[in-house]
Amino acid sequence: MKKILDLISEEVMAAFGAAGFDKNAGKVTVSNRPDLCEYQCNGAMALAKQLHTAPINVANAVAEKLADSKVLKDVVAVMPGFINMNINEEFLSDYVAKMAEEDKFGMELPQSKKIVIDYGGPNVAKALHVGHLRPAIIGESIKRILRYVGHDVTGDVHMGDWGTPMGLVMTEIQCRQPDLPYFDDNFKGEYPKEAPFTVRDLEEIYPTASAKSKEDPEYKARALEATYKLQTGVPGYRALWNHIMDASVTDMKRIYETLHVDFDLWNGESTVQYLIPEMVQEMKDGGYAYESDGALVVDVKEETDTKEVPPCIILKSDGASLYNTTDLATIKERVMKFDPKQIIYITDKRQDLYFLQVFRAAKKTKLVGDDVVLSHIGFGTMNGKDGKPFKTRDGGVMRLESLIGDIQDEMLKKITDNKDIDPEEAKKTSKIVGLSALLYGDLSNQAVKDYIFDIDRFTSFEGNTGPYILYTIVRIKSIIEKYKAQGGNLDNAKLGAPRNVSMKDLMKALTGFSQMMEAAANELAPHKICAFIYDLANALNSFYHETKILAEEDEKAKSEYIALINLTKNVLETCIDLLGFEAPERM
Repeated sequence: MKKILDLISEEVMAAFGAAGFDKNAGKVTVSNRPDLCEYQCNGAMALAKQLHTAPINVANAVAEKLADSKVLKDVVAVMPGFINMNINEEFLSDYVAKMAEEDKFGMELPQSKKIVIDYGGPNVAKALHVGHLRPAIIGESIKRILRYVGHDVTGDVHMGDWGTPMGLVMTEIQCRQPDLPYFDDNFKGEYPKEAPFTVRDLEEIYPTASAKSKEDPEYKARALEATYKLQTGVPGYRALWNHIMDASVTDMKRIYETLHVDFDLWNGESTVQYLIPEMVQEMKDGGYAYESDGALVVDVKEETDTKEVPPCIILKSDGASLYNTTDLATIKERVMKFDPKQIIYITDKRQDLYFLQVFRAAKKTKLVGDDVVLSHIGFGTMNGKDGKPFKTRDGGVMRLESLIGDIQDEMLKKITDNKDIDPEEAKKTSKIVGLSALLYGDLSNQAVKDYIFDIDRFTSFEGNTGPYILYTIVRIKSIIEKYKAQGGNLDNAKLGAPRNVSMKDLMKALTGFSQMMEAAANELAPHKICAFIYDLANALNSFYHETKILAEEDEKAKSEYIALINLTKNVLETCIDLLGFEAPERM
């Protein structure tokens, strides 16, 4: 199905042509004055200048051609040359009825392409904190959106699992347990199958080791040596690394699962180490990489740059690799394994320059072809009510698991206040609704912008919040169940022409689905889905308050009402799934 705005534009463009004018002037937009009309066309204004006539003359001629339109009604030319119009109710209801019958509500799908999304980016052996929330849920939503519109998408967590942090953790473990066999160069037996630590131990070990390395040069040197032993394949250090990986990844998966975040690949920097020597040699042989102050670099500046863009460092002066190196090697591996047409990275917006360097280096060194799009979505900061990056009450960085728990606790309190509800059901519902509050509270903001994390506002059942959207869906479910209990058959409910203004407004809101989804996919913008479903929920609730649905005595009218709200429920549930959450049966 074509987007409804395109169909309306085609109707007006045909009228421009029939009136003897350039039909391309007939593009229609949603009216910015809904009190005057539903749609408008301003094409007569520009066209009149070319024809040396008054715009109103052009507008009147076009309006006359639309007098018998089956698509539009109330077409009026107004000074100085605008064309105002409303949509024909029969055309609107037919369009919405087709939406209900078509797969994906009639959305036209683009040509499918292979896409890799790099999101999450946690460091192993460290607790997930609030800073890991945004890349995880923004990336997950974008992955779901792109899959919905038909693309072949692979999501990769891309863990930090190979650098100095690993050496720090191993050094601290050795300090605490020096007799472990992993640190004995003469040990020849099998290493223990059980890890000598828990994941909670690791979460305490890393910050301790990090603090020590900043104060003790000898300790830092030992950590660098441990990192070197790991990266050069010393068996004990590799065995200990496997224990760290197993414990960390298991815990990460548990927490990500509570956010409905799922990665196809659990790769990290370590995954591509085998490619680095070959890649570096190819860069040298191709004349792309050269030495500068002992380091190996690729020049990525361009003549059109208005600010300094430093070279991309491939190897440090001591021959060690960097994040740049592993990111470029990861691009090389993704091209080898997936042949993607686009690779999307989701990180803090402060890494814009870094990814500019990496992307240019990847293009210049031919790691990717000119037809491959490399995209960086830089997100803003989640701030507290004081406008500063979100912290715990004592000023520390909050664990992500604690943040999720706080949201669920607040939701449980609101659900159980003044309500007689089974405690187990309340607990289950609070998790579902709490997740909607957290995800919607974040995703409703444009990714690049900073936002204030306000737990009171996010968990409210009123306003632009996740719980409000879920409450709307649950309201529809309740009405439909009561309709069935009255003997109504949902399968026989068919849409009809709008019987009142609020019914028409709800239908118009539904018709925006395809256009919204196209924009959300093209712009990688989950916030567009949030804006759409908030408007749709408002339209549904206005219709509910202004229409006697179950009390309607005309069975045909009641059936049409039920068909309309059922379609609204289906669209809303599709959209919240793309955002990463679901609706409970009751609230």
